[in-house]
Amino acid sequence: MKKVKKSTQDYPILGRWISWVDKPGSNQKIFYILIILCIASFGLEWTYEKHAYFEIENYKGFYAIYGFIVFSILIFIATLLRKIIKVREDFYLEKSIESEVYPEDQIQRIDHNA
Repeated sequence: MKKVKKSTQDYPILGRWISWVDKPGSNQKIFYILIILCIASFGLEWTYEKHAYFEIENYKGFYAIYGFIVFSILIFIATLLRKIIKVREDFYLEKSIESEVYPEDQIQRIDHNA
């Protein structure tokens, strides 16, 4: 049987570094950190001159908007694909061990809770 670690001191170094992710409220911290990083990367676009192949790439925030649109399309396609390849809940039930019929007169029932 596996022993459950209760203290972060039992974790390896990397586990101790990222153990704050498991604490309550850490999802909001991650969300705010991502917002700050996105704003900082958008702000850095104004500090250098782009030498793009296509003219549209020279617009500020082009890659952010392009990435958002492509990611949204990817999520939409994944949702459609899920609807296409989704199987019904009892698809494997006919071949499952739970669907086998056992003769009741040949089964010795044991109460393990007694």
